[in-house]
Amino acid sequence: MKKTLALALAVVMSLGLLAGCGPKEPANNGGTSNPPSSASQPQGGASSIPDAPAGGGTVGVCIYKFDDAFMTTYRNALQEILEGKGYKVTTVDGNNDQSKQNEQINTFITQGVDALIINPCMTSAADSIIATVKAANIPTVLINREPTAEQMAAYDKLVYVGCDARQSGTMQGELILDTPNKGDINGDGKISYIMIQGDPENIDAQYRTEFSVKALTDAGMEVEELDLQRGDWDREKGQTICANDLAQFGDQIEVVFCNNDDMAIGALQSIQSAGRKVNEDIYLVGVDALDAALNEVSNGNMTGTVLNDAVGQATAAVEQMEALLGGATFSSGNQSVYVDYVKVTPDNVGDFMG
Repeated sequence: MKKTLALALAVVMSLGLLAGCGPKEPANNGGTSNPPSSASQPQGGASSIPDAPAGGGTVGVCIYKFDDAFMTTYRNALQEILEGKGYKVTTVDGNNDQSKQNEQINTFITQGVDALIINPCMTSAADSIIATVKAANIPTVLINREPTAEQMAAYDKLVYVGCDARQSGTMQGELILDTPNKGDINGDGKISYIMIQGDPENIDAQYRTEFSVKALTDAGMEVEELDLQRGDWDREKGQTICANDLAQFGDQIEVVFCNNDDMAIGALQSIQSAGRKVNEDIYLVGVDALDAALNEVSNGNMTGTVLNDAVGQATAAVEQMEALLGGATFSSGNQSVYVDYVKVTPDNVGDFMG
């Protein structure tokens, strides 16, 4: 019930877009942060929201792959919100294959959908996707994988909805700094860590990797990177990487940073198999606040995670889509809408659990 109330609050607050703002400045750039807000609030986007066409319309939703745990939550939220507003929705699985997703986008255009919501398989495909939807004059919302401002400026019926991953990385670092020994379990004056990264092409993976460590160094801590490997957001890869690193580095590893919760849960399995105890002789943090991760934080098996608000982002994505359908256009520098992350700790995890 608490989780339901928290998500409902996030939905309500996510409707409060700041009028006429550009993209939000990188959060916590100096390694310190203000207390996280109790719910996410989008920043940027259209300065006014015209009414959507009466009777809804047809919407094509492209997801990079259906078996991603976070994107499953996201697409289900999108489906529910859109259908609740009377739209006819078709959602397709890109199977993490950009060529296949390109064909799906072209099929939607041929079918004459009124709007597209696209979660690109590859960030590097942004130019091609934007050129395609622009040529077809289809209002489009990109989600989860952010193009550059310069790329988006090519089309004024395009907006991006997501989160500023610098904020999530900073919050991961703060979770470590909030521990009694600030991550320096063995007391040697430095934090020795491994980093299990998502897709290194993805800007979220890049920023989470960079800013989690930056939060530590900005706080005056010395760090030692023992390993950094790509886990492609995958639980099994997270488990394998962590198992191999534990075999190689053993007790040297004090912190395991994971760019998402699925990889963190995989890493936890290896940590437990190695006889290590999270929050006693090793720390483990993720991002997304998946139900499975919330359970592990509650049980003391994860140090913390960071809420990646799928419901708030889905709500904002639909709102921006309706702005476009109502005739809104977006100027350069005003095409990104960000929803805040929230730190999840053992002290507040109950607020996010059912």
